[in-house]
Amino acid sequence: MSEYDYIVVGAGSAGCVVAARLSESGRYKVLLLEAGPSDRRFWIQTPIGYGKTFHDPEVNWMYQTEAEPNLNGRTVYQPRGKVLGGSSSINAMVYSRGSAGDFDGWEAMGNPGWGWRDVLPAYRRLEDHALGAGPWHGAGGPLHVSTIASTAHPLTAIFIKAAQETGLPFTGDLNGESIEGIGYYQINTTTTGYRASTSRAYLWPAKGRENLRIETGALATKLLFEDRRCIGVAYRQKGRSIEARAGREVILSGGAINSPQLLQLSGVGPVDLLREAGVEPRHELPAVGANLQDHLCYDHVYRSRLPTLNQVLGPLMARLRVGLQYVVRSTGPLALSVNQGGGFIRTKPELPAPDIQLYFSPLSYERAVPGVRALTRPDLFPGFSTSISPCHPTSRGHIAIRSADPTAAPLIRPNYLATEHDVADMLTGARILRGLAKTHSFRNLIVEEKKPGIAVESDEELIADIRARAYSVFHPCGSCAMGPDAGQAVVDPRLRVHGLTGLRVIDASIFPAITSGNTNAPAIMVGEKGADLVLEDAGQSAEIAL
Repeated sequence: MSEYDYIVVGAGSAGCVVAARLSESGRYKVLLLEAGPSDRRFWIQTPIGYGKTFHDPEVNWMYQTEAEPNLNGRTVYQPRGKVLGGSSSINAMVYSRGSAGDFDGWEAMGNPGWGWRDVLPAYRRLEDHALGAGPWHGAGGPLHVSTIASTAHPLTAIFIKAAQETGLPFTGDLNGESIEGIGYYQINTTTTGYRASTSRAYLWPAKGRENLRIETGALATKLLFEDRRCIGVAYRQKGRSIEARAGREVILSGGAINSPQLLQLSGVGPVDLLREAGVEPRHELPAVGANLQDHLCYDHVYRSRLPTLNQVLGPLMARLRVGLQYVVRSTGPLALSVNQGGGFIRTKPELPAPDIQLYFSPLSYERAVPGVRALTRPDLFPGFSTSISPCHPTSRGHIAIRSADPTAAPLIRPNYLATEHDVADMLTGARILRGLAKTHSFRNLIVEEKKPGIAVESDEELIADIRARAYSVFHPCGSCAMGPDAGQAVVDPRLRVHGLTGLRVIDASIFPAITSGNTNAPAIMVGEKGADLVLEDAGQSAEIAL
């Protein structure tokens, strides 16, 4: 059995941060386990390459939910990164930190040290922001944040003008003092036009450290215990079963699906579930796998009078041109995300913060469907889409192992639209999209509403269309929630697993409540802050550069 000070399970958005920070001083020996391969692949490093990795089983877990009763019994695709960098290596790269109220809400739920005043320094420490250092941003940190106002597709400016015509304010910084308003999304790309995943930002500079060992193709199968203390991890690699011991702590960073899965496989979780799956219970913790949350999205698709990305990413010769532009200069459409505009809307003036997120994409396409369509391809006509995603869904789901087999995908039941509140929010969002379409700017742009079509007009018809077409934007979180009560939460505010020692969870699964926007940036922040907590408890406090 190899021995380390810390073992980090999962080299994802948070895990890369944790491993890099814990090994930074050279004082501690760190093992990082990742089930997937290296991220040194062209389509991972190319920002828009996530269209290629979206259904690639080599780098993507490609999970599916159970049949969702409130979505007409549909299963919903849940891609998760299985590669160094995790989902930060295959996502759409939108950098959205959430609202101040999100984190003040976490603190109010019994989690001291997680209010906005506490997490903002961690955000500033991790950022190398294109807007420079200031009260709301950091510069010189590991993760570059790009602004795209000068490089976004021209239709994005028309979208912003249309949003202003409905009374929505423009903001030049969707991660500033307030997230409210409409503007250009910030994205995680490097200054040289590559994807800025946490692997590239944190692991690549750390790979030469003698005290950091990175093992890829290493599937964690079980946590090892002595009484109530976690002492190590068993994993499989190249057909071999291996055990590694942690003298200080084991840290789970597998994300909202894989972290609760490994806890349950190791006998930590709801006792009845464990026994049904053939796992001997070791420690009863009812909330493991519970409290699952996700953002549901709904779009309207239009045929455009002006050219869109469909004409750039569809025809072969056009693709060759933009491909050559990217290879030679690292610029052009391949250096961007397709989510280029959007923002956050407060639908009622009495609300304390925005409750709807808005997206604009200068692209329209038919999504790949496993077994039906292998690839996502742009539509043949000029098209674009507008989308909404309620910020704070009240529906809750769960993650559950099906058996003691660590290679079996767990049961994923998000339970979308389980509350009237969530249905009402989606309907409100649909009406916002229709309002945008009626503006002067969009009326001059739109030839036809392709989906859902103008014949779909009544509340009942729109709700039916939402149930037929709404989809996840891949923000699962909350399944190992943070909180003071072991009956309702999995980890305490220092991210230690309740009732056990030597074991923490540091990833998006600890969110007690989902943040307002895209969850990758908050997951990275949790990695920074979680590593700081580990080092504090080891007597070595990390310095937060302000």
